[in-house]
Amino acid sequence: MITKDMVIREVIGKHPETINIFGNYKVDFCCGGAHSIEQTAHACRVYDVEGLVAALNEAVNGQG
Repeated sequence: MITKDMVIREVIGKHPETINIFGNYKVDFCCGGAHSIEQTAHACRVYDVEGLVAALNEAVNGQG
């Protein structure tokens, strides 16, 4: 299960299918994705972190 505290590069490394979800939410991880999903989302002015995490989990579970 993906949580908002997970580091983006680790999520993408384990679940490459999440790359499109980050892109859809305009979460930029081009600088290495070294921060948590929540930190990076807020830095990119994405405040629906719960929606982002739900979409990531749906993609990982084959529902997205």
